[in-house]
Amino acid sequence: MSDNERVDCMKCRHFYVTWDPKFPKGCKAFGFKSPTMPSIAVRNSSGKACFNFEPKAPR
Repeated sequence: MSDNERVDCMKCRHFYVTWDPKFPKGCKAFGFKSPTMPSIAVRNSSGKACFNFEPKAPR
């Protein structure tokens, strides 16, 4: 995945919704919760696109 691509956390197997109203979105791969989508937090902190994206298994 290139640095210019936008990662859709909703399609990633590591994304989850938390019970914490201040930090409702989480990433199991990186082990954090965030008020924004985890891919945005990763890009803001590292300047690069998330490299842990793995598509969810088809249902």
